[in-house]
Amino acid sequence: MHGRELCIRFCFSEQKASRLSESKVQLHQSAWWMYNESIPLGSLMKAKCFSLGLMIASSFAGGWLAVSLSDRMVAPLQAQSSAGLTSPLAAESNLLGERFEKIARRVLPAVVSVEARKIAQKPDGTKRTYQESGSGVLIQWAGRPGYYVLTNNHVVTGTEPQKVHVQLADGRVFQPEKIIGDASSDVAVLVLATEQRLPTVRLGDSDLMQVGHWVLAMGSPFGLSQTVTHGIISAKDRGEVSLGSKIRIKEFLQTDAAINPGSSGGPLVNLNGEVIGINTAIASDSDHSSGVAFSIPSNLFRRFAEELLDKGYVARGYLGIQLAGSVDAIDAVKLGLEKGWGAIVEMVHPDSPAATAGIRPGDVILEVDNIPIRNENQFINLVAGCQPGKSVILVVWRERKRLAITSRIGDWQQFESRQSLRRE
Repeated sequence: MHGRELCIRFCFSEQKASRLSESKVQLHQSAWWMYNESIPLGSLMKAKCFSLGLMIASSFAGGWLAVSLSDRMVAPLQAQSSAGLTSPLAAESNLLGERFEKIARRVLPAVVSVEARKIAQKPDGTKRTYQESGSGVLIQWAGRPGYYVLTNNHVVTGTEPQKVHVQLADGRVFQPEKIIGDASSDVAVLVLATEQRLPTVRLGDSDLMQVGHWVLAMGSPFGLSQTVTHGIISAKDRGEVSLGSKIRIKEFLQTDAAINPGSSGGPLVNLNGEVIGINTAIASDSDHSSGVAFSIPSNLFRRFAEELLDKGYVARGYLGIQLAGSVDAIDAVKLGLEKGWGAIVEMVHPDSPAATAGIRPGDVILEVDNIPIRNENQFINLVAGCQPGKSVILVVWRERKRLAITSRIGDWQQFESRQSLRRE
């Protein structure tokens, strides 16, 4: 039973507000991300794990926006006429370049920079002011008035609306009326109250994106605003990514589009000009792009953002299971399974929904409501996405037999509150 997590080095750039153009301070910190439904530290110590420095890309001059490209075309484009470029490959290159240009013209006006003034405490107890910046994207929500900026929570957390400025590509600057964020998902929504007409883009369906689809990245790497880069979707449902003890996302989109410091909060956009992801982090040993970047899928971001707007918080489900990891080939043979799918239960918390349902250590969870479980990350995503109080049917592998067990989904926030009281 082998679990795997990435060891995270938090990296963000900041500048003292008094001398924004002269000083740049980088903070590095390592941490392992663990939580109730994830892999225990003991198992991780035994597991085959590898370490990559992930950089939460919020920088001194803007955040990052990424545009991901689906294979669905809005309208066929004519290749640019160019003397000497008559080969099919040249024609296709022109066609793709024209598509990129059209998407950039459509999306860039809605790409914004987000600057947040914050206060940090020095080791000697004194305080200093610094400015942290990221990117965002402007949208409108059906049935809701006004405009909204989607960005990462780490860009704006720890500050107030009057200390945050949103700047558009045309130079206009706004302050948000309200900031709503969720630390566990790194999702934040800035509410803009304005009568002016602002450029916006639409949220697309991230489930339609496939590995190999072209993507564009837009944002302000190193303070160079309105920058566009391109790449492909490298992987989906990337769950081996951990961003500290609070962030619980387990299904990132991975892209090789160049993402660098100054890009947090920007969108990935498909060929229809729709946002299919919000860029959040990169894996790098150099704090710069290494061709491995991670974005929160738009469908997940949309659900969290709507809950934040409706209730002010994100409700999450839990079962009270601690996992030992996924099933590998050796485990499958040993347990008598046909393939190496599933999530292995290492511990069941007392007085939890899983304990009440009869889940036992050593059970292998194969399905949740008829959805096959590939690994522990998918299981975590499914459970966390269930509304508290819902009943689900779990199919587990126990003593070389399939067993169906009905369990109620618990409330993660209530569980955390009880755990905090016990610790006190």
